[in-house]
Amino acid sequence: MPFLTVADVLRLPVIAAGLPRVVAGEEQLGRTVRWVHVTELLDPASFLEGGELVLTTGMPHPSDPTQLRGYVDQLADVGVAGLVVELGRRYQQAPPDLVAACGERDLPLIMLARGVRFIEVTQTVHALILDAQGELLRRAQHVHELFTSLTLRGAEPEEFVQTASDLSGCPVVLENLIHHAVSWAVAGRADGQVLDAWPRRSRAAETPDRAAASGPEGWLVAPVEERSSRWGRLVMLPLTGGPPFGPEHTMILEQAATALTLARLTGSPEWDRRAHSSVLLDLLHWRYRSRTEARLRAEALGLPTTGHRLLPVVVDHSGVPVGEGSVSAHLAEGLLTSGVKALVGDLSGRRTGLLMALARASAWQPVVERVARDLRATFGEDTVVAVGPGVTELSQVTRSFREAEEVADAIGPASRGRPFHVASDVGLPELLYSLRDDVRVQKYVEQRLGRLVQHDARHGSDLLTTLREYLDAAGNKSIAAKRVGLSRQAFYQRLHTIERLLGVDLEAGAERTQLHVAVTALAVLRMPAL
Repeated sequence: MPFLTVADVLRLPVIAAGLPRVVAGEEQLGRTVRWVHVTELLDPASFLEGGELVLTTGMPHPSDPTQLRGYVDQLADVGVAGLVVELGRRYQQAPPDLVAACGERDLPLIMLARGVRFIEVTQTVHALILDAQGELLRRAQHVHELFTSLTLRGAEPEEFVQTASDLSGCPVVLENLIHHAVSWAVAGRADGQVLDAWPRRSRAAETPDRAAASGPEGWLVAPVEERSSRWGRLVMLPLTGGPPFGPEHTMILEQAATALTLARLTGSPEWDRRAHSSVLLDLLHWRYRSRTEARLRAEALGLPTTGHRLLPVVVDHSGVPVGEGSVSAHLAEGLLTSGVKALVGDLSGRRTGLLMALARASAWQPVVERVARDLRATFGEDTVVAVGPGVTELSQVTRSFREAEEVADAIGPASRGRPFHVASDVGLPELLYSLRDDVRVQKYVEQRLGRLVQHDARHGSDLLTTLREYLDAAGNKSIAAKRVGLSRQAFYQRLHTIERLLGVDLEAGAERTQLHVAVTALAVLRMPAL
């Protein structure tokens, strides 16, 4: 056994022979027994350090209830594991005043109906404790080697958290300073049991200087540092109806927290962004088993999902030079400063996703425009900000994100004058830009304009420009001729040449429409690749 509890000691034959009976503090029998101390002193607290199982015949116990309560208070204040009293000498039965005093302090009180040899009890228990401590040391070495291995190979935080959960058999959550759950492992429990209302529950538990129990739910909490300052913390949750935390749980959590601290020094510090990216990608592809799971994971990262307009935004930064900095980190910092609740993470190497939670009654355009102008000012005018329709249900985010991606696909270099783009901004040029890699579009352009392009290349002419100006003028020859700086007669001659080369009638509206699509597509295909 990794550690002895009061309940474990009571099951030992050397104690069981005394017919032990628990008369107070029965719910605290899971306390760890660090040592056994035999004493007949009335004030033993000065010789105790906490965690001892105190054995006594009760001979020094006073008759005065107030003094007896003071004796129990001393033991409880120092944190003893329990009090064992042998009947037959001082007491013939459990004294009501002692039972009441122990009950008030939640201190386990065990009465032995038969006499036992205290020396045998101490020898037996101490031998088991030393064996358990030796086993704990061997276990600690194994755990240390395991976490060291993860650190040396640059494991991600999810692996440290999962390993701590596997070793302890308990749910483990890694969170940052603002109580957002960055990574978690639920140890077979449902996400809802672990993550439900996470930020609110987490704030009820203080962060100790080293691994220790904290908060109303009895969490085990260990700080995670970063360059001598607090980054966040690692939390272990108790199993419902399971044994209380013991030294091994504390050791595992401390080792995991230390490994995570080292990982922050040697690895990528973008743990928050990784967590946001994971949730955003799962929303984009709807990998969740239920709406409840999606809600819990989003809310655990601080995004309110009810009573808000959820606005998906896709930022395409293909044109941003390498080394210009992290778009997602810049976005996250700006939104945090402005107080906007959002998930921000990378969807791919060239795109960043943003899911904002805005008040339903508020206007979203000013918020998005402010974000877009800041991005374009920081990372250049080639940054594309595409916005999907606002939704009120998290399950609708997938469709809205898809629409934002389609808008981002359609915004080419010639369409980037606006701070941000929505679906209504996608016209014919944008549609064709999104289809520029489709071989059917390329074939269409070649079939419609190939002979004209070849003629211009062979003769150094510019009939393609003439055709484009004519089509842009909706077939008005006078306007088109003026735009290209030609006389009407010269312009007419060029149009006749175009008709002959392409085998079309430019007076036919359908022909002009088809050629207009082809000319627009050709312009798109000639745009430089980003």
